[in-house]
Amino acid sequence: MNFIDQIKIYGHMVKFLATRKKYNLKYCPKSLDPDKFIPAASVPNLIENGSVIASAGMAGHARCSIFFWAIKEAFEKNKTPSDLTWITGGAQGGRGKLPGTIEELDSPGIISEYICGHVETAKSLLRLGDKGQINLHVLPQGKVAQLLKAQGSGQYEIETSVGRGTFFDPAVKGTTAVTAHTQNNYVKKRGDNLVYSLPPVDTALFVASYADAEGNIYFKDMVTITEILEVTHAAKFNKGKVIATVSSIIEKDPSSISLPAHMVNHIVVNPASEQTTSIPQKKFWPMFTEGGSADPDMALAKLKKINAITKLAPSRDAVDDAMSRMAASLFVNLSHKGALVNLGTGMPEEVGRLLYKSGLFKDFTLSSETGVYGGIPTPGLFFGGAINPEKMYTSSQIFDRYKTHLDTTVLGTLQVDGSGNVNVSKRGERVLDYVGPGGFMDIVDSAKNIIFIGSWMARADFSLENGKLSLNNPGIPKFVNEMLEVTFNAKQALDQGKMVYYVTTVGVFELTRNGLLLIQVMPGIDIERDIRGTCNIPIQVSDILETVPREVVTGENYQLTWRQTEYKKAG
Repeated sequence: MNFIDQIKIYGHMVKFLATRKKYNLKYCPKSLDPDKFIPAASVPNLIENGSVIASAGMAGHARCSIFFWAIKEAFEKNKTPSDLTWITGGAQGGRGKLPGTIEELDSPGIISEYICGHVETAKSLLRLGDKGQINLHVLPQGKVAQLLKAQGSGQYEIETSVGRGTFFDPAVKGTTAVTAHTQNNYVKKRGDNLVYSLPPVDTALFVASYADAEGNIYFKDMVTITEILEVTHAAKFNKGKVIATVSSIIEKDPSSISLPAHMVNHIVVNPASEQTTSIPQKKFWPMFTEGGSADPDMALAKLKKINAITKLAPSRDAVDDAMSRMAASLFVNLSHKGALVNLGTGMPEEVGRLLYKSGLFKDFTLSSETGVYGGIPTPGLFFGGAINPEKMYTSSQIFDRYKTHLDTTVLGTLQVDGSGNVNVSKRGERVLDYVGPGGFMDIVDSAKNIIFIGSWMARADFSLENGKLSLNNPGIPKFVNEMLEVTFNAKQALDQGKMVYYVTTVGVFELTRNGLLLIQVMPGIDIERDIRGTCNIPIQVSDILETVPREVVTGENYQLTWRQTEYKKAG
């Protein structure tokens, strides 16, 4: 990226930061049908106390900001609407840093119950839960999307294998509740399977790009669709309301209508509506849109710069880079050309970067639980979108597709136990530490090959020198006897015939019936001192233990090609 382009990015972010809290709740074009097109300030009057609301969107994409602000102002003025149950599939918070997210609704009394797949970003709602002022629930993100879709045809439960042997399973913990004071539960057991449910949705809120004067909705030029169709059909079947917000009114185009006017009760025109965080819909970036043709290198450089400015993407060191190369090399030996692949956030994004640099990403299809299919997954602040995506599915559609087509996934970890179970949903004992499973459970239930990637220890001091890794100071063990909770059940995965690996700072482990088997070790690492001596779980060592190749460790002359070395299944 040249100097001029960098200056433009800084200018873009300065403008965003200067205007991110500006909104007009009273704006409404006068030339449109006043029964259909209303100002945002009127929306709270349409929501009854005790309503069950579902909003679409994920992370920075399609945030219902204008609705959040309108409800907040109405409640602060009139104490209504109140006692709301609010359902979201993906995360819709801003980690206490970004305005215009669901965290705006943190005045005690607005929301009585929040149900979500991923709650970590909704910091202000976690604080309410910690004080006993809100009931917090989590469900697998895929099940939320599919339950919303099911409500559109009058079905209010889904029976599934997803979550068996995890904290959702009555045999383990058996609850969707995050907060200890919460009494109700949205999961139960039926035979070997689990049954998830949601309360009937009576109000649907979503952001789309455009509408025409008749009230038809268009999804073109959007980054994601997520659950727009699901929440709409659920609310309609339940004889509720569907309220959309769009950036502008366009000419009617029958061939491009995404949602017909009769499915939407009211529309709010918000000229400041975003395509995604920091990018106005009226000045949308084509690289995010279906069929985009942007230069990938330039696009990635632009996003990398924005992530660096916002400091929302963590910095990586040489040890992290080596771990990413280990995972990428494992990936090309497990997966194959033509495969459908899912990459999680965090370290898995680094694996995706390596696959892109190698050119191999053209041989398979990357995807996201948001429904984005194909293209290059976008990192950090823009996670969930893609550069030049081939197609946009809804969330329920992509999870349905995963069930039959997902080949390989690369996901992060918080904790791993001796049996190979994984925790990604709980950082600590406090409500404030809760994360939620997100799409993780549906993805691992569907994928044939699972690669977990994460550091061997938290806050440990590792260094790389002359192609060898040294553990200078141990940190907090992440491979432990007892985890905070089970989000991935290893036995269930083995019973389903999955291949499961754990890529760590010190080497690569394979899941076997007898637990974790070390199959590759980093040069410089002493197995007894640095691995067995720093964890309290049994570690097996393969009879054909390999040392991680120097080019993987250092990156010198490192190349990715399909089937570099055939991994032998050890057990």
